[in-house]
Amino acid sequence: MSIALQQNESLRIVFMGTPAFAVESLKLLLEADFNVVGVITAPDRPAGRGMKVQESAVKQFAVANNLNVLQPTNLKDEQFIEELRQLKANLQVVVAFRMLPRVVWQMPEYGTFNLHASLLPQYRGAAPINWAIINGEKETGVTTFFIDDKIDTGHIIMQDKIQIEQDENAGSLHDRLMQIGGELVVKTCNMITKGEIKTIPQEQSSILKAAPKIHKETCKIDWNLPAEQIQNHIRGLSPYPGAWTHFQKTGNDNPMVLKVFKSAIEPSNQSYSIGEVITTKDTLKVAVEDGIISLLEIQLPGKKRMKTADTLRGFHIGENAKMR
Repeated sequence: MSIALQQNESLRIVFMGTPAFAVESLKLLLEADFNVVGVITAPDRPAGRGMKVQESAVKQFAVANNLNVLQPTNLKDEQFIEELRQLKANLQVVVAFRMLPRVVWQMPEYGTFNLHASLLPQYRGAAPINWAIINGEKETGVTTFFIDDKIDTGHIIMQDKIQIEQDENAGSLHDRLMQIGGELVVKTCNMITKGEIKTIPQEQSSILKAAPKIHKETCKIDWNLPAEQIQNHIRGLSPYPGAWTHFQKTGNDNPMVLKVFKSAIEPSNQSYSIGEVITTKDTLKVAVEDGIISLLEIQLPGKKRMKTADTLRGFHIGENAKMR
């Protein structure tokens, strides 16, 4: 598949996105002097303890840069479809948005392409950054592809790879992919402008790793797993939404939920039972099958995330505590 602009024609781009991850792509498009004729983002919603109405990160950036913003609740609504047509876009760029109906993604002459934070066809789905770390991958990347009627299956335009650092968490990987993803969006638009786009279909593989949405139960630590898998699980969910475990103090029948944001593996020929807690005045460690997991940053119920040593100054654990 190849695409070329007509002579003397320029791109008129509608950008679709919602979270901070998408802002970098929109920012770099503007810095590259692309004509963004409209921005589609999620409606304002109440959030936080005070349930104050919050604008999406993309909306805040778009408004600050005097861009035309649409916030449809229903992407199939006839009024929204007509407003979208009136923008006369010939290309749509999607970054961290929702699934589009056919009437939307087929509208522009040069199609609708999406930026995905994985090396497709691996890690299709809502949480590719988290799952790449959880699964212990050594490399990942970003992909631009033309949207079709399935999720993350369209023809690939471009890809960029990066290495995942040994102690990297989902937060730092998110920020690196956000940057190179924005750069790839600009490269893709430049290729379309020059008429140099040549897409390739995604490989059909029987060994595909998925990236489904992260739920609360996904985040629970299984202390029966090998130490490296537990470590990857914690890294892949930090800083958000955070891995958690049931922590049972000595003499307390009601376990509390403890969040873990940073840990380290300590090889050991220990004789503790799995899940048993080993503690000093400033360390909190958990025995696993093939070693010790040292918890470095944790969060108690109703408290802030803190270094473990600081948390333990006002929190007595006692003997025979367990992680479950």
